[in-house]
Amino acid sequence: MDLSHAVLLLAAGLAAGTVNAVAGGGSLITFPAMIAIGLPPVPANVSNSVAVFPGYVASVAGSRMDLPPARTLAALLPTAVLGTIAGSLVLLATPARAFEVVVPFLVLGATAVLAFQDPLRRLVGHPRDLTPRRRTVTVQSIVALGSVYGGYFGAALGVMLVAGLALVLDASLARVSAIKNLLSAVVGLTTLVVFALFGPVNWAAVAVVAPATLVGGYVGARLVRRLPPVVLKTVIVLFGSVIGLFLLWRALG
Repeated sequence: MDLSHAVLLLAAGLAAGTVNAVAGGGSLITFPAMIAIGLPPVPANVSNSVAVFPGYVASVAGSRMDLPPARTLAALLPTAVLGTIAGSLVLLATPARAFEVVVPFLVLGATAVLAFQDPLRRLVGHPRDLTPRRRTVTVQSIVALGSVYGGYFGAALGVMLVAGLALVLDASLARVSAIKNLLSAVVGLTTLVVFALFGPVNWAAVAVVAPATLVGGYVGARLVRRLPPVVLKTVIVLFGSVIGLFLLWRALG
């Protein structure tokens, strides 16, 4: 790796950490950067998943004041771990083409859910009107599906989690974003373990990107706390739309 490659990865990691904390989708900055320095797609994807993990941890630190009580989150963490393991093993064991075609529609669908959150709530019912059992099952399903996706590819995982959780949780968008950060960190830690053991990780690229995502993640999380809800929602919807369209263009190109 020469100096220009290191500078490119450093800048990409800083930007990705910030974007992941605010809206999700930072992997679409670091993944192309790893491709640009010459890594094949699968090693680039695996190395990217490992490298962005510190940024998720920093995002949790920056948004910890908005997290709900620990007992509220405890039941979600095993689901996130198991879903991520499943997604990671699918990535390592199967061709990526079929899932690559589906991913853009998942991202765009999640973005649309967040953009039209209020009309959808009127259609399916406000979170406070849901029975505890129905809310629990729905939240667990969202976390499970998001974690499988996060283990497989992960780009725009934050958009998907925010969109789904905001629809069924009666909480501020800042709190939903904090929960998203924690779940993303759990997904990131699980992929790190799986890929470190079984995946073709390029540790030199990880060593450059990871510290930069750490700084960016903390800055982004602090920024979220200062943004008005309508601005935060608009930013996430815009990021999700751009990411989904980019993935669609790449899948069909």
